[in-house]
Amino acid sequence: MKLQGKVLNWNDDKGYGFVEPNGGGERAFVHVKAFNPRTRRPVNGDFIIYELVYDNNDRYKAENIKFSTDVKTSNKKTTLPHTIRNIKHKTKKESGLGMFAICIFCIGLVVSTLFEKLPAIIVGVYLLFSCITFMAYAIDKSAAKNGRWRTSESTLHFLSFIGGWPGAYWAQRILRHKSSKQTFKRVFGISILLNLVGLIWLHTEKGTHLLTQIASIFSINSTT
Repeated sequence: MKLQGKVLNWNDDKGYGFVEPNGGGERAFVHVKAFNPRTRRPVNGDFIIYELVYDNNDRYKAENIKFSTDVKTSNKKTTLPHTIRNIKHKTKKESGLGMFAICIFCIGLVVSTLFEKLPAIIVGVYLLFSCITFMAYAIDKSAAKNGRWRTSESTLHFLSFIGGWPGAYWAQRILRHKSSKQTFKRVFGISILLNLVGLIWLHTEKGTHLLTQIASIFSINSTT
């Protein structure tokens, strides 16, 4: 069992002293050779982590001793790369899902347009709003850097919802803007889902009827 304690009565000339465990307990003999690794010479007041053993001289002694500061530093070095790897893995996974959604959406638009399930103007609407949304992200990032008036998140979400989400996705990847805020990304994900559902709904009888009505309105206005 590992204990933590404080070095007391250290005699550096002889290379030994004692350790008193935190919270009370048996005081143990400490020898400089028991430090593993031996990074430096201990001094009074050092906090150490050690194993308590009972030796042949009928006394308690500390073995496999490490300085507490060395253990904390080692834990930070091992934890930080692991955290970074987790973040990178999560980012790659989210990017892969975004790319998959865009591919499915674009393929669906193109196929539906070729088979005349959707009017070609729908593709134009998504392209237009994607460009507008990308520019809105770029302007907002520039404003954030220069301390100017920012574009509200609700406006960015609205642009994504009405068809600009592909442009928003590329802006997040290319410009690295709004790509790490989890609350923003959750709402953005809902916008993508609603657009995918909307595309599917346009292929239903009700959706086709709505598109026919809109097309007739535009045709009437164009003739008048």
